[in-house]
Amino acid sequence: MLFKLLYKPFGFIAGIVAGLIGRKAFDVAWSKIDKEEPPKGTTEEAPWVKIVGAAALQGVIFQTTRVVVDRYAATGWRYLTGFWPGEKRQKPYPEQEAD
Repeated sequence: MLFKLLYKPFGFIAGIVAGLIGRKAFDVAWSKIDKEEPPKGTTEEAPWVKIVGAAALQGVIFQTTRVVVDRYAATGWRYLTGFWPGEKRQKPYPEQEAD
């Protein structure tokens, strides 16, 4: 339990790193799609397709980056301490228990 508590600052730093990596990855991906900056929801003359597309791309990249960094951080934490900071394994679905 103590190691899980000590993981919190480690995980927080990993989250910041994931955000920085995600932002850079989104900028690179968007530059391949459009030469202009990605529009915000408040950009008056931007078409809906471009606004929603930018938001969707950003969401996918940020979430994927976060999951990858979280996984590597947890694996590194286990390597350093011998303890896994999260759940041991997912609970099986009810239909899998009947097998």
